[in-house]
Amino acid sequence: QETLEYHHGKHHNTYVVNLNNLVPGTEFEGKSLEEIIKTSSGGIFNNAAQIWNHTFYWHCLSPNGGGEPTGALADAINKAFGSFAEFKDAFTKSAIGNFGSSWTWLVKKADGSLAIVNTSNAGCPLTEAGTTPLLTVDL
Repeated sequence: QETLEYHHGKHHNTYVVNLNNLVPGTEFEGKSLEEIIKTSSGGIFNNAAQIWNHTFYWHCLSPNGGGEPTGALADAINKAFGSFAEFKDAFTKSAIGNFGSSWTWLVKKADGSLAIVNTSNAGCPLTEAGTTPLLTVDL
C-alpha cells in the first residue's frame, strides 16, 4: 500500500503538474489526453503518456480482484496463449525481462488477436493504430 500511495502521490502527480505547465498556449490546449499522446513528442508526450499509463494501471487494480476471466476475454486468451495459466506465465516472463522504467501490456490488436507487448519509459500502446490496451503492469 505504501509503495502505491507513494507512486500515485509523487510520480503520477508530478506528471500531471508537468503537463499542466507544458500545455497552455500550445496546439495541445483543449485536446484530450489520448489526442495529445497520438500527436505530440518530447516532454508533452512523455508526461501525457505517463499520466494515461498510470491512470490505466490504477484501473487494472482491484482489492477484490483476481480469478480467471470469463466470456469473450477468456476465449481470446485461450486462443492466443492456450490457457489462462499459460498467459500468466508468458505475461510474467515478459514483465520480468522488461528492463528499467517500463510497462508490460496485454493488448488487443487491430485484427482482434491478443498480444503481450513491452514498452519503455512513457511508451504507450495508444500510439499503435488499432491497438487496444486491456491490462498493464508498471515496472
